[in-house]
Amino acid sequence: MAMLGKRRPPRPASGHSGLAGTPGGKARNTATDDTSPLVIERLAHDGRGVAHAASGKTVFVDQALPGERVEVAIHLTRKRFDEAHIKSLLTTSEQRVAPPCPHFGHCGGCDLQHLAVDAQRDHKREVVRDLFARQGIVLTDIGTIQGSDQGYRRRARLGVKVDSQGKPHLGFRAAHSHRLVDIERCPVLVESLQRLLIPLRELLASLAAPRLVGHIELLATATTQVVLVRQLKEHPGDAARWQAFAQHQRVALGTWLGRETPTLHWHGAPPELEETLALEGQPPLTLSFSPGDFLQVNAQVNQQMVAKVIEWLAPKPGQRLLDLFAGIGNFSLPMAAAGADVHAVEGNPTMVGRIATNARRNQLMVSGQQGDLSDPASVNALLTEHHGSDALVLDPPRSGAEAICQALAHHPVAKVVYISCDPATLARDAAHLVHAGYRVKQVVVADMFLHTAHLETMMLFESEAITLKG
Repeated sequence: MAMLGKRRPPRPASGHSGLAGTPGGKARNTATDDTSPLVIERLAHDGRGVAHAASGKTVFVDQALPGERVEVAIHLTRKRFDEAHIKSLLTTSEQRVAPPCPHFGHCGGCDLQHLAVDAQRDHKREVVRDLFARQGIVLTDIGTIQGSDQGYRRRARLGVKVDSQGKPHLGFRAAHSHRLVDIERCPVLVESLQRLLIPLRELLASLAAPRLVGHIELLATATTQVVLVRQLKEHPGDAARWQAFAQHQRVALGTWLGRETPTLHWHGAPPELEETLALEGQPPLTLSFSPGDFLQVNAQVNQQMVAKVIEWLAPKPGQRLLDLFAGIGNFSLPMAAAGADVHAVEGNPTMVGRIATNARRNQLMVSGQQGDLSDPASVNALLTEHHGSDALVLDPPRSGAEAICQALAHHPVAKVVYISCDPATLARDAAHLVHAGYRVKQVVVADMFLHTAHLETMMLFESEAITLKG
């Protein structure tokens, strides 16, 4: 049970299915069969089926679903648990569906395509409930934000590898491996990016020096498709081929050139990359960004998440709001557009400038600063300076916002909205807030990454101390 809710490390590049370097005892790569059928009891947090062998030992089974009876082959043995894959499916869950992607089971990108979409969302809500229960927090009603079932992903990174025969390959990594899986179609990519996969493969085959290409990033906005090539060093002949490709496909082409500290070079005029937020009751907002900036992969779900924050906080003139880990202003600008006095904080000085630019572009007032939001001293100074703020929005990276949640015990804010891409760190930080006198008022799971075990969670907390004073 030690691996529940934790990401498994990559398997070795040799292609063996064994894992290395994880806790729980020394690992042993095996290829043994267990002739005793197993009954899958539930799903682990990462989407694998959980069963128990006759000895009582826990077995994690890839692509197995609750209620199914399976014969398995164990590919990894540890002291406390085994890892296995299905050798024979004896009974089938009603929730099992035909995966929509022909690369399922080989590509490591989407690990839940064999599970019905509604069941995927049920599973994600249960993951959140379980992680919070481990912190002593009981969650009852959990809402869901959902988008399209296909074609939702607007950015992706494709690996490039040249084999021993000189043939280039383009695709995503295999599950738990550095091995590349050739991809011809990816149903989760937006259509405009899917159309580039085969032409990109043909282009790579025509290059004189394909080994100089490290990877390719694809990005789609409402008006522009961008191809970013990681090039170890320049090759003039191939540069001309890339430019011809860009003109023919009508995409913006950029190259990250160099080994240690690559710099971005645009082939032609740099494109204007923009994110549009159209919220009810507000004029559309346009947020500019650059290729290296953080941008949610699912535009439709992101729009609903921003609307949910506005619904929960109901910003209006006279309110003072803090937006921490503010990014390009995804939440700051809509709150300012509603009339609130917004102060945005970011660790990256480039992003602080980006927020200021986006505020001016939309004729809004948003103050901003750079700050180390992982440093307790910096966080305490920030909350002291902005004492009396009406609400605080947190949208941290996977490591969470522990320093901030601990500091809120001494610098309470009436309302806290926490947006998280890692429910484990969210549960940890939520425990700090609850112990500091905050109540959980709303919980929503946003299905940002359909067909995967990843999820985005939104929570609204209210301070009991401030509520009682009010």
